[in-house]
This record gives sequence, C-alpha cells and structure tokens, in this order.
Amino acid sequence: MKVLVSDPISPKGVEILREEGFLVEERGDRDITDLIGDFDGVIVRSATKITEEVMAAAGNLKVIGRAGIGLDNIDLEAAKKRGIEVLNTPGATSPSVAELAIAMLLAISRNLVKGTMGLKEGKWEKKKLKGRELCGLRLGILGIGGIGSELASKAQALGMDVLGYRRHPTGKESAKVVGLDELLETSDVVSIHLPLTNETRHMISYKEFDKMKDGAILINCARGGIVDEKALYDNLKSGKLYGAGIDVYETEPPGNNPLFTLDNVVLTPHIGGQTTEGQDRCGVEIVRSVVEALRGG
Repeated sequence: MKVLVSDPISPKGVEILREEGFLVEERGDRDITDLIGDFDGVIVRSATKITEEVMAAAGNLKVIGRAGIGLDNIDLEAAKKRGIEVLNTPGATSPSVAELAIAMLLAISRNLVKGTMGLKEGKWEKKKLKGRELCGLRLGILGIGGIGSELASKAQALGMDVLGYRRHPTGKESAKVVGLDELLETSDVVSIHLPLTNETRHMISYKEFDKMKDGAILINCARGGIVDEKALYDNLKSGKLYGAGIDVYETEPPGNNPLFTLDNVVLTPHIGGQTTEGQDRCGVEIVRSVVEALRGG
C-alpha cells in the first residue's frame, strides 16, 4: 500500500511507515489533486487542504491522517460520504501549545520583548518597564480540553486561579467550569483553546471585549478566526486590553496586519506545536494510527 506524506512530519514517523512495508512518497505540494492518484493513505499537517475535489481524484484513498489536532483543512463531510477515515493526534502537541501560552503571558506581563528591543536600541528603561506578577491573577481558559487542561496545571503551579469554559462539560475538567460571561467578566487573562467552527468564528469580538476587565490580557494559540482581529486591534489600541499574545491569524500568512504596529502585543507565526518533542509525538502517533487503519484495525 502507498502513503503520501504531503506536509513534513517527524523522520521517526516516516521511518516507521517504511519499516512497516509501506511505499512512502514525501512531497511539499499544497495542492495534491494531481498527485493523490492511487495512494491508499495521506498524511498532512495544516498546510495541505484535503477538499472534496482532492478526494474525488483519489481512487483508492482510505485514510486521511492529520498530524495535529485541528481538522479545519479537511472536508469532513466529503470524507464521511466517501467512507474515508479521518484521524488526528489531539494530545500530541498539547504540552507544546500550553507552554507557548505561558511563555506569551510571561512575555507580556514582564515586558520581555520591549526590554529586549530597548536594550538593542541603546535604551535603559528599567523604571518604565514595571511588570505584573501572574501569581494571584485569574486565568480563564476558553476550551478546557486537552491543551486547556495542560495550561491549567501549569498556571496553577504559578499561583494563578483558574476558571474554564467548555461547551459540553464532562465533569472531569482540571478547573472550575463556568459560563462564558462569568469567565470573561472575572478573568485577568483569557486564553483561547477551541477549534475553529461556524459556532466559534468571531466568538470574541467587540461585545465580548466590552465584558472583559479593563487591563485584561488575551492569549490566542488556537485558531485565528475565533478572534475578530479588528475588534482586538481597537481594544489594544484604546488600552482596554493590557496586552495580547497571538500565534494564529484570520489569514495565514497574515501579510501587513495592523496588529504588527502595536507595542502591547507579542506575535509568533503559528508555532504552538512547533517543538522537537511535540512534532516527534505527532509524527509517530499519526503514523501508527494510519498503519493500523490501513491494515483493518
């Protein structure tokens, strides 16, 4: 059987595929419509889009493996209609993303980027860069699933009080679960860890920012479309928000985004899961799942 690896995954995963006797082709083409041909399985990350057109061109496709958690680059309805199994690795990069959220929060609260840039420009702004302690602040986590739970435990270790919001609570969450309004109104920091769906698109916009505390911090290491970027810009510019940490954008790459002009925002290029350890787990886990599925497991 043949497996197309369309986006780069850990070499450890590719090695397992070959050891298991699969014919493997590694490509970097974002549009794989003309490549998919007679492949039995395809493994992607976030760059490659698996549309209905791609599936129609894939006569033998049985399994789509997504090395990561989000499935918004895969047409799930089309896959279901064609009987194609879709697999992902929901927990593989959870520690990596949670650590980035903490890193962004520390960078904002202690002015790490401003301090670094100031020193490089020959400035000594010790008195100007007075920061805030995280200990004693309340963190509200929108989406307290796998990543949110990882973040909760790390934040609690720093002495933060943690609340969580989940659309469908299980009773096993690692923090007290409250309604969205209560979380927004009482949290000093709001961190987003939800999938992008029709329900969550622009879930955080002007109305939600109005409900947040003055001087609150927003972190988004989930998906860009969840936050209305115009509303975010306006609330950062006005000083309603103390700062924001943004890893994801409504359009990626984001081009000339107005957020880049602000000095109270920390920005990274969608690197939440980009750690050696997280990508190794992703690659190995998705490969093992694809192998099992193709062999009828």
